[in-house]
Amino acid sequence: MSGLGELDRPATPDGPGTSAGRDRATTVRRGAGDPVKTLMHRHRELCERAVDPLEIAAGLEAHGVTDRTAARLRHRDVFSLAEEMYARVPREDTPPTPPGPTPVPRARLGWILLTLLPGAFGTAVVTATHLTHGRTRLLTATAGLLAVALGARLALRRGPLGTPPNTHGWRTAARTRAATYWLLGYALLGDGLLQAVLTGGPDGPPGAAPDSAWPLTTAPALALALACAPAAWTAHLFAARARRRLAASRGLKEFTAAARPLLLGAAALYLGALTALAALTGAALREPAAQPQVLTLGVLLLLARLLAVHRLPHAPVHALATAAATEALALALVLGGRLPGCAFLATPVETLADTWGTGSVPALACGAAALALLFHAARTLTRAAAHAPTGEHR
Repeated sequence: MSGLGELDRPATPDGPGTSAGRDRATTVRRGAGDPVKTLMHRHRELCERAVDPLEIAAGLEAHGVTDRTAARLRHRDVFSLAEEMYARVPREDTPPTPPGPTPVPRARLGWILLTLLPGAFGTAVVTATHLTHGRTRLLTATAGLLAVALGARLALRRGPLGTPPNTHGWRTAARTRAATYWLLGYALLGDGLLQAVLTGGPDGPPGAAPDSAWPLTTAPALALALACAPAAWTAHLFAARARRRLAASRGLKEFTAAARPLLLGAAALYLGALTALAALTGAALREPAAQPQVLTLGVLLLLARLLAVHRLPHAPVHALATAAATEALALALVLGGRLPGCAFLATPVETLADTWGTGSVPALACGAAALALLFHAARTLTRAAAHAPTGEHR
C-alpha cells in the first residue's frame, strides 16, 4: 500500500514534536501518498454506505484489516482508523455530525407473539391427538403438523430469528430446510422406527400409544416447538449485548474477549430453558423426557440459526446435513444387515442401542455437529464483522 513505507521510517531531526515534523506528517497523511486515503478508495462502497464508524470497523475486519495494520497507519486500533475514514467521507448536503450510539435491537410485541405460535399449535395438536381416535386422529395430526410448520415459519421470518435478505442462496436454503425437517421428523418418529427395525419390524404405521409397534415420541417434538420462544429471547439478548459491547470496545481483541462469554452464556441459557421444557413435556405426556437427544438437537438448531442470522449460513448447512446423514445411515446399516452375509453392517448400531438405547444415535449425531458448530461460532460470532449494524428487528 502506498505510503506505508514512509510511515514506518525512523524520525528525522524534523521529528513529530517540531513544527516542520507536524507539517511533514500532515503532508504524508493528507497528500498523494496518504495511505488512509488509499484504504478509503479500496473500500469506497463500505465507507459511503456506512451509517457510523462501527460499521466501517466491522467491514474492515471482515476484509482482513487488523489492529496491527491500523498501527502502521498511526492509529491505535481499527476502531480509531474507522472513525477517521468515516469523518473523511464526503457527504453531499449533509454537515458532518458526530455518530450516534450503535443501534441496539429492541424487543417488540409482534415477534414475541410469533415465537409463541409453534408452541401453542404444538400443544393444541398433541392435546387433540390424545382426545381423538382412528381416522379423526390422523386428520387432526396432519392438520396440526401443518399448523406447527406454519407457526415456525412465521417465527423464523421476523424478529431476532429472522435472517437478513439474500443471506441464503436457494440451494443453501433448500439443503438447510431439508436437513432441519429430517432432524425434527427423526425426533418425532426416529427412535420408535429404529427400535422397530432392530426387532425385525416395523409391522405397522406409527402410533401414539407407547406400546405400539412404532411409537411416536411427542414429548421431544413438543419441547422443541415450545423452545422457539426462549430461542428468540436468547438470540435477542445475545445480539443486544454484543452490540453494546461493540460500542464500548476500543479494539478487536477487546470485543472478541467480551463477546465469547456472551455466546457461551446465551447457549447455556437456552440449554437451561430447553431442559426445563423437556422435563415438563415428558411429565405431562407421561413419556421419557429424552433429554440427551432433545438437548443436543435444540442447541444445534439454535447455533445454526444464530450463524444464519448474522450472515454466516454455510457452516450451519454442513452441520445440519451431517447430523441428518448420520441418523439416516444408522437406519440404513440396520436394514442392510438383513441382507444375506451382511449382518456385520448392523453391529455398530446394535451395540450402541444395546448399551445406551436408541436415543444415543440422534444424541451422538446432533451432539457432535453442535460441538463443531459451537467452535465455529466462537470464532465467527465473536468478530465485529458479524455484528455490523443492519437495522433493528423487523
